Amino acid sequence: MTSKTLYIQSSEDVVRVRQETRTFAVATGLSLVDQTKIVTAASELARNTLLHAGGGEVVIEEVAHMGRRGVRLVFEDRGPGIPDIERALTEGYSTGGGLGLGLSGARRLSNEFSIESKPGEGTRVTIARWK
Repeated sequence: MTSKTLYIQSSEDVVRVRQETRTFAVATGLSLVDQTKIVTAASELARNTLLHAGGGEVVIEEVAHMGRRGVRLVFEDRGPGIPDIERALTEGYSTGGGLGLGLSGARRLSNEFSIESKPGEGTRVTIARWK
């Protein structure tokens, strides 16, 4: 299994996250539809990491489980955290003036989604897309 860690400090880094996610998705053999879904989810989460936490990092990795292959991304930041995760996952809810589709959209586009956040400590979001 291969993995890559990318730092998210600027909008150029968000683009790099999209590019690397696509590279991993293609290498894993995901369909074009699944590639688009995981790249879109990665883009939303990278943008959230930059806008709401001032930056962070993502680990992108090829994964295999019970004969299936996929791509997993773990976004981590040391930002202010999310005080109400359920509310943040509600479609249309936004603290940044956007459409409020970042977290809920990423969850919808992923086969696996988990989020951990502690106010004042940061947030970790893990997503995966399977072939």
